[in-house]
Amino acid sequence: RHSRSRNYVSESEVCKLESVPLDFGDYHPLKPITVTESKTKKMNRKGSTSSTSSSSSSSVMDPLSSVLDGTDPLSLFAAAADPVAAAPPTDGTRRKRDKDESSAVGSDFEPWSSKRGEILARYTTTEKLSINLYMGSEKGKATTTGSAVSEKVRTRLEELDDLEEGSQKELLNLTQQDYMNRIEELNQSLKDAWSSDQKVKALKIVIQCSKLLSDTTVIQFYPSKFVLITDILDTFGKLVYERILSMCVENRVSLPDNFSPESVNDTAKETCLNWFFKIASIRELIPRFYVEAAILKCNKFLSKTGISECLPRLTSMIRGIGDPLVAVYARAYLCRVGMEVAPQLKESLNKNFFDFLLTFKQIHGDTVQNQLVVQCVEIPLYLTLYSPAIDWILQCIAYHAPDVLLTEMMERCKKLGNNALLLNSVMSAFRAEFIAARSMDFIAMIKECDESGFPKHLLFRSLGLNLALADPPENDRLQILNEAWKVITKLKNPQDYINCAEVWVEYTCRHFTKREVNTVLADVIKHMTPDRAFEDAYPQLQSIIQKVITYIYDFALLFSVEKFLPFLDMFQKESVRVEVCKCIMESFIKHQQESTKDPVILNALLHICKTMHDSVNALTLEDEKRTLAALINGFIKMVSFGRDFEQQLSFYVEARSMFCNLEPVLVQLIHSVNQLAMETRRVMKGNHSRKTAAFVRACVAFCFITIPSLSSIFTRLNLYLHSGQVALANQCLSQADAFFKAAVSLVPEVPKMISVDGKMRPSDAFLLEFLCNFFSTLLVVPDHPEQGVLFLVRGLLNVIQDYTWEDNSDDKVRIYTNVLHLLSAMTQEVFIYHVDKVDSNDTLYGGDSKFLAEINKLSETVVSQILDHLKTLGKEETLKRQSQLALYFFNTILAHGDLRNNRLNQLSVNLWNLAQKHGFADTKTMVKTLEYIKRRSKQPEMSHFTELALRLPLQSRT
Repeated sequence: RHSRSRNYVSESEVCKLESVPLDFGDYHPLKPITVTESKTKKMNRKGSTSSTSSSSSSSVMDPLSSVLDGTDPLSLFAAAADPVAAAPPTDGTRRKRDKDESSAVGSDFEPWSSKRGEILARYTTTEKLSINLYMGSEKGKATTTGSAVSEKVRTRLEELDDLEEGSQKELLNLTQQDYMNRIEELNQSLKDAWSSDQKVKALKIVIQCSKLLSDTTVIQFYPSKFVLITDILDTFGKLVYERILSMCVENRVSLPDNFSPESVNDTAKETCLNWFFKIASIRELIPRFYVEAAILKCNKFLSKTGISECLPRLTSMIRGIGDPLVAVYARAYLCRVGMEVAPQLKESLNKNFFDFLLTFKQIHGDTVQNQLVVQCVEIPLYLTLYSPAIDWILQCIAYHAPDVLLTEMMERCKKLGNNALLLNSVMSAFRAEFIAARSMDFIAMIKECDESGFPKHLLFRSLGLNLALADPPENDRLQILNEAWKVITKLKNPQDYINCAEVWVEYTCRHFTKREVNTVLADVIKHMTPDRAFEDAYPQLQSIIQKVITYIYDFALLFSVEKFLPFLDMFQKESVRVEVCKCIMESFIKHQQESTKDPVILNALLHICKTMHDSVNALTLEDEKRTLAALINGFIKMVSFGRDFEQQLSFYVEARSMFCNLEPVLVQLIHSVNQLAMETRRVMKGNHSRKTAAFVRACVAFCFITIPSLSSIFTRLNLYLHSGQVALANQCLSQADAFFKAAVSLVPEVPKMISVDGKMRPSDAFLLEFLCNFFSTLLVVPDHPEQGVLFLVRGLLNVIQDYTWEDNSDDKVRIYTNVLHLLSAMTQEVFIYHVDKVDSNDTLYGGDSKFLAEINKLSETVVSQILDHLKTLGKEETLKRQSQLALYFFNTILAHGDLRNNRLNQLSVNLWNLAQKHGFADTKTMVKTLEYIKRRSKQPEMSHFTELALRLPLQSRT
């Protein structure tokens, strides 16, 4: 006999940790911790303090706190950020903070940069454009040697006049893209001129660009031109400010952010004044206004009141601009600069807007009308050109403005005629809560608007956008919807209709029942189906679906909306249809809390999942397949028919036929069916009736015929093993044997390299892990009466023997070692574990001598295979592997072998010596192993370990 007898119960008792009663006092690890803040000593950073957390038990020392010397770095940051915990601020920092709080624009203010891209995309043209390019001249490069200030000023003025003396070249017939490229070239020229210290040339470029803003020959492109030109102005303003700021550095100390004019040196002030004098000498109004506005921030260097004095003057300058479109964009630029440098000076911004209201009637004057006739531009299109500018002006004014001011502005707009444009901008810029509270007032104003100028449906769309963010008074909600939908449903243009309907669907879903939602969806289908208009409105239709499922996430209620599924039928384009299906499934998985068997939900979602599945083809990316499979699996997991197990299995069979192209779904179905079989066993408490036994066999058959359709070999192996374990637990012994045989026959097909997360890796480690798991299962599998003793183990050993292993791999020996663990466990009178109601070999054979002889014979064969492999590692380059494997095998014999057997005892001594023979053994490990043997020798029936310990010498590396 090679294996030692084991008493697993007593071994378990010996290995248990000793329980020691502890007196915790008031302390308990699950007791809530009381956190107290306390000041600790200051760290190296000046002015920093920290707070520490202390529990209710002061006797327990926190090792982390002790390392940190009582200070917690996170508390340091919190203390630094918390004005209460932080050290008292100095007068300077207090002034700075007070100023920041009063003047800083918060994150709730939408910056101009977020609007820039939208304007450039919306206002385009196919007409030809022209531009003047600055060419430079010799006069511009001339230097003066005169020392008098008057001579210097005269020279500078001559340089500016040079711009009007032929130093520019007009480029005609440019496309929009060419025009944008030229503007970008001017922007780069500005930076180049500045970096090469040609400040006058840089100013000339900015003046030239500003002049372009007076040109409205291609009027529909004007908003985009404004965006491009003001980018250059912003660059110029930043360069000038940074240049003057750099001149204020004294003794390598720069000015603080909240500097006062008194701390600015005379040189910087003179340079700053010089820039303002240069700009004041520009003859034309528009470039003079824009360039001065661009460097408005530089007034900080001259006086505390410089900006507040300049803003009203610049506002008044705009009154001299005759073209109302040019003027309103100049006002928008002034608001933009004003909000950046002095957002607290709201009075100037308000005056700017009230000036605009006084000149609003110019928009409908004869001069503008004649210009539009020449350019063949309709008045509705022309009015939309004002929207970005007016929206921005109103946004700046409305930011943190009191309701009184907003009401006053609304009343002023109401008094103006043809005020649809203004009304639209008011609804775009004012707070949604303000608009929603006065919804009926706005609807009344919309009704009074002239339809010819600005379409009413755009006004209702703007109102709808506000009502999606804030709720109107409850009593007005239905009337608001009726008034809006009366206008929307009369729209003939499908694009206009869907743009409005998309917004109002959200309002309907938020405040009304499925009946109103169904009515709205029916109206959308009615408008978008003729002439397949829906094909041009997929983004809006997708948005409608998203809003519906956002607010109606009870899917029983959702699918009872009669027009919901017909609405989905409008998505004819496959890619869009799949995206919509994914949205619906994501919502279902996110919101469905309990499993369902509702036939309406199941049929609808099966149809949606089938749509996703059928979109998979040879070109579908793996990531997309994984996403679709995860969504379908999420649905499958949520389906439950309760105790109706046969219906549940029928559902899985149907799902298998529908989703056969997605391997992860098939894997999930196999797991679900196995779970169903185990649930049946739980309900029957392991005592199957004829009916449940037949049902369980049907589940097993489902798995057995599904697994071969999978492509991943390790997925198949693991599922064969898992399904075999389930069959064994349900007393389906012949079916379990079939699974295990299939797994054994599949092992030779395991490739040397497999793909893991897109990378090729050796398969040895995965195979070793699987086989170890397999061996653990084989312990409790009873032998088939017609197949011979240990037929599955023998079959698996033959496969392992024939498998081609890598030359530098020792996994074969490690597997054989694990086989010895299995064979040792099989020789015990009572196995370490069993499957309930399944008789394993310990019961079948009852420790029969012939059975034990077969195991011993098999063990000797395996041991000889291991020793043969150790001999092949005798070469110099493999001695380290030989040492490690010898020690590994020694530990196996020590744990499982009966060392009273002389041959086995001698083998263990030889392995010990082999492990140390060439100096590759880890001395610490060897010492600990020997100590363990000596400790074991003191236990009952382990006295032979004493003799063994004497025969195991420790050799030094030398």
